[in-house]
Amino acid sequence: MRTTILFSFVALLLVGCDAGPSLEKYFVAHSEDPNYIVMDVSPDILNVSKESLSAADVSAFESFEKMNVLAFKATNKNKALFGIERDKVDALLKDKKYQQLVRFGTGKEGASLSYVGTNDHIEEFVLFANKKETGFTVIRIMGDDMSPTNVVTMLRLLKKSKVDLAQLKPLEQLMK
Repeated sequence: MRTTILFSFVALLLVGCDAGPSLEKYFVAHSEDPNYIVMDVSPDILNVSKESLSAADVSAFESFEKMNVLAFKATNKNKALFGIERDKVDALLKDKKYQQLVRFGTGKEGASLSYVGTNDHIEEFVLFANKKETGFTVIRIMGDDMSPTNVVTMLRLLKKSKVDLAQLKPLEQLMK
């Protein structure tokens, strides 16, 4: 009886795990690849005192958990790889769990903003931007019960904050 229960539990775990490709798995798989710059950014980057924030600002700030950045720097040596990897990310973002808010650009160059969750309870925003000459960047903004209002508030806070640029140091390589 105990063996049957244990076997059932393990089978449930295996069935429950999604073995397919995902954006999370893509980030992990490329975290050590020299063509990529990978970084995690905490809410501390805003460098703001909660005491100086309004209740709405605090709510927005507390809904933001972290941001993952993955950037592929295109060079003359990896142009073919750039196209392949860009198409992989684009395919991952076509998964039904991602709801596209906006897409702009021409052809295979441009940007898109998608989200996971419902209109009022967003778990994740994904910004995907790419340009043939420079590469592409995927930014995952994860939070707990974010709303579009919280995102707008966070952008406003970002503009008036004293951003901790030390956390963004790895992106300097991409800009060079």
